[in-house]
Amino acid sequence: MTTATTTPALQARNLSVGYGGANIITDLNVSIPTGEFTVIVGPNACGKSTLLRSLARVLPAQGTVLLQGEDIHSMGTKEIARIMGLLPQSPTAPDGIVVYDLISRGRYPHQGILGRWTHEDEVAVERAMAKARVSGLRDKRIDELSGGQRQRVWLAMVLAQDTPVVLLDEPTTYLDITHQVEVLNLARDLQQQGVTVVAVLHELTLAFRYATNLVVMKQGTIVAEGQVTEVVTESLLKEVYALDCRLVDDPETGRPIVVPKA
Repeated sequence: MTTATTTPALQARNLSVGYGGANIITDLNVSIPTGEFTVIVGPNACGKSTLLRSLARVLPAQGTVLLQGEDIHSMGTKEIARIMGLLPQSPTAPDGIVVYDLISRGRYPHQGILGRWTHEDEVAVERAMAKARVSGLRDKRIDELSGGQRQRVWLAMVLAQDTPVVLLDEPTTYLDITHQVEVLNLARDLQQQGVTVVAVLHELTLAFRYATNLVVMKQGTIVAEGQVTEVVTESLLKEVYALDCRLVDDPETGRPIVVPKA
């Protein structure tokens, strides 16, 4: 686990974010530990994706966001993109673009003013495709791919960006269980290689299995955070989700599985 002397990968202090004059998040404080797989969970419309997008400077917000200890609002766009990659919900690609060209766009933050393609860019794209297991799709158009294939391609673009921090906003939505596990295994591999991964997930059993650090939200606030085995209880899930359930141990990992009561 992260030591007390390690600078958090991301911090939010007194963060407030709203839409149409109404705040979704008010005076929120959170610290994302470096090198961990942090998963943010909570019921629909509780502010999970709003928090993630605010940490990425996609949404305007009041308060302070620190990226590796530096105020993100004082940093240039390319500087941020060399440190932090974001896979948003339901990303869209230009019509007719092929896999290799889309993944290559992840190299933009590393290119100079003339935008010249380098051997280092080529190596990064090939490595990203191999990690995401999409090398065989390189000449396919994005609109020809299945949902699971497309998601792996988008992940490969983030991998090609080659950042020490990666944010994933609901990366498993609309995927079947096999593709959900593939995506989360890839995210876990990244974290085990030293990348800080932050993901918003809905499926609690998968969230509990993969998270090394859990953030639980309700109505724009954080109600619990820490290691899964320390913070997840039946009473917490009752409070957050209004769900009567039992927790049983996953026979593979020992992590909790949520079983709704009959």
